[in-house]
Amino acid sequence: MDESLIYEVLSLVAEIPSGKVATYGQIARLIGRERNARLVGKVLSISDYFGAYPCHRVVNGSGRLAPHFSEQRERLLQEGVTFLKNGHVNMKACQWEA
Repeated sequence: MDESLIYEVLSLVAEIPSGKVATYGQIARLIGRERNARLVGKVLSISDYFGAYPCHRVVNGSGRLAPHFSEQRERLLQEGVTFLKNGHVNMKACQWEA
């Protein structure tokens, strides 16, 4: 994983507007690496080394939050993201249309 790929992912994440979320797979598709959603997750897990990015706005395809990111839900709620009864993000209402 080289720095140009890392910054490509993080630059795209920086474009996600407040109150919206994107999926790992969506980010992978937008950078031309359709089958690399896990790679996107890996980049986001080390993003602190490269600056401040709104990584809390990235969830899995069904709207589940990252398991080891305890403040993710609170940050999304503060931005107006809505959740379903099962605890997943309401993807119909909040998915970023990039």
